[in-house]
Amino acid sequence: MFVTWKYRTRDTFIQRLDPRARLVFMACIIFAITLAQIWDIRLLLPLFVLAFGLYFMARIEWQDIRRAWIFITILVFFIVGLNALLAGRGGPTAVLVEDSPVIFQTPTLYIPLTPWSMTITITVVRAFFAVTQIVRMLTMAALAIVIPYTLDPSIYGVSFRQLGLPDKASFTMDLAFRFVPTLGRDFALTVDAQRARGFELERLRGGILDRLRRLAPLIVPVTMGAIVSGEEVIDAMDLRAFGSRPRTWLRQLHFELRDYFYMGLGAAIMVGYIAIRLSGHGEFWVPDFMYRLAGG
Repeated sequence: MFVTWKYRTRDTFIQRLDPRARLVFMACIIFAITLAQIWDIRLLLPLFVLAFGLYFMARIEWQDIRRAWIFITILVFFIVGLNALLAGRGGPTAVLVEDSPVIFQTPTLYIPLTPWSMTITITVVRAFFAVTQIVRMLTMAALAIVIPYTLDPSIYGVSFRQLGLPDKASFTMDLAFRFVPTLGRDFALTVDAQRARGFELERLRGGILDRLRRLAPLIVPVTMGAIVSGEEVIDAMDLRAFGSRPRTWLRQLHFELRDYFYMGLGAAIMVGYIAIRLSGHGEFWVPDFMYRLAGG
């Protein structure tokens, strides 16, 4: 049986909004950041504050969302941030300029048993680009992470259907929202079952290959269980002739005034940022004090 994220009913402004309005608003903000190619942190910070303001308004308990934030933090800071800091990739070409003042530079590092060498150079431009990239990612993460914890699982499908998606696509989105928590539940059950059989997960030692070999009693049943559960869902849908004709949905959603205002705000932000970008603004910007700190 599929499970969901740790959804709890809370009497907050966020949960009183129509789920479609929330999805549209989130899409508008993400499009304002990505589609408009906004790299100026002065334009990103207002969206950053707005996103985290809405996040705190949702009043999600820390113990419920702690693991998700740990994963996001590792992804953003150690993958996105370090990539931007060390390589400067994934952004505007202005980040790759060579005349930027150097903050830190390592000696030439030689890779053993190869003729290759490398020098890690951190410039002012790359350092501030890493900060800008982190702000961008955290803004989008704060908007998206609230959705599964505050959206009633019973209206996943109908929300996407009334946004105009076909029945199959709506049901696919419903199952996608439930996949990760279901996999987590199955993994926890498998760990408990293996511990009952004497498997000591806390004492895994050895190299990477040895650890992967010893984790097989967990990985194999979890993977097979996910495949079997998927086939059971397919069989159940086939038995109910899903997809043979348009289906009806028991619950219907209706917009209220606050929903129109919320969607209008998101659309206004998106249009405004696209207009700013088309006018020639919003490009990557580094404050002057960063150059002064580096002696440039």
